[in-house]
Amino acid sequence: MIQSIGILVLFLVMVYFMMRGKLTFVISLPLLALGIAVIAGVPWLGDSGILNVVFQQGVVSMSGSYVAVIISAWLGAMMNNTGISKTIIKTAAELGGDKPLLVTILLTAAVSLCYTTIAGLGSVIMIASITVPIMISVGVPSIIAISVFLFAYATGLSLNMANWKYFTDLVGLQFGDVKLFAILLCVITGLMTLIFILAEFKRNGVKFAWAAETAQHEAPDLDFPKAPVLSLFTPVIPIILVIGLSVPIIPALFAGIAWCFFTVLVFGRKKNRSVSLSRMLGLTTKSAIDGVNDGALGVLSMIVIGMLSKALTHEVVQSVISDSLRKVFPGQLLFFLIFFAVLSPLALYRGPLNVWGIGAGIATLVAAMKIVPVPVVLCCFIACERMQVIGDPTNSHNVWLANYVGTDTLTLLKKVFFYVWITCGLAVGAVGILATFMWK
Repeated sequence: MIQSIGILVLFLVMVYFMMRGKLTFVISLPLLALGIAVIAGVPWLGDSGILNVVFQQGVVSMSGSYVAVIISAWLGAMMNNTGISKTIIKTAAELGGDKPLLVTILLTAAVSLCYTTIAGLGSVIMIASITVPIMISVGVPSIIAISVFLFAYATGLSLNMANWKYFTDLVGLQFGDVKLFAILLCVITGLMTLIFILAEFKRNGVKFAWAAETAQHEAPDLDFPKAPVLSLFTPVIPIILVIGLSVPIIPALFAGIAWCFFTVLVFGRKKNRSVSLSRMLGLTTKSAIDGVNDGALGVLSMIVIGMLSKALTHEVVQSVISDSLRKVFPGQLLFFLIFFAVLSPLALYRGPLNVWGIGAGIATLVAAMKIVPVPVVLCCFIACERMQVIGDPTNSHNVWLANYVGTDTLTLLKKVFFYVWITCGLAVGAVGILATFMWK
């Protein structure tokens, strides 16, 4: 009992310091993993000791996940360096004309498509610096423009294969086990994005059919060489292969890189001249290096999360805290679902339901306890991830977007909070439906 209380106190202290910005998760999670193991009485040496299990096995336990992150970032860099991402955005903007509603919806779809493959702050800066001014230039208030961008970002990430590699590796599942939930999560987030757009347009008096005058941001110059039409299918290639043909995630990402390479090489034009093989080889190499840089933070995240997961799933630690956790997490499916639907805001500020932080370790531990089917545990945590990815004021992309339009992250959170909470609830409801018919 004393050990459980000690672990709880350490957990709360680490959460407090992360919420206050005193410690980053890269520092706090290894400290938390070490502290939990020490308090629980795990020995330092031996095959089941702290040095071997937490530090040696922990840092490589999610190697498959961070390889997927790097390959995905490589593919994302290819899309950026070949102009595919910009061409998708430009096409959407041109189709929308000067109609605020149509422009916003088409840009939302375009951003969502891009983020099924790319990720990271660099891509947010590149794409948001194009899409947000376009929306503002046709009369969309700036706070709504960045909120829509975040919803579109989350919609695309619902089908981001690198993310799903990480999620499923956490609890030892295959993507096929939760494939249908990924599709439902994308649909739910997309529909809530549309509801947000319609509701906020009406509330703010945005004209649905024509542009309003605004001087805050001028539309960016979109005069750049377009990527070939076939290259625009690059972000959906991995999705089709994984979801439609059950191809493993990492080979599917490599297939996306190959598709991008050959379609740009064969059909691409640079100043009315064909793209040379040497240029494409150089660009592919550059994209690989860019991908490593873009994916570095994700790799660090998975290394430290692996350490925490190994600590929490150690048999000595489980024997100490499993009884306490059973009292926290309801054992009946209905109450388990209600728990996550109501408490999804605990994913904010790197909280205990944040699957990109401490919540990853908790998810691993709860899954190991077999309170409910493992897919239910994972998908409930991912449902709460909507709250984190869209609204968390500590996200680097939220900070950049807020600063870009001259607001703050708390104002942004207040704007999206109600809609995101409903999104989380609907996603948890989808988990309940799938648990009833599939995950018994």
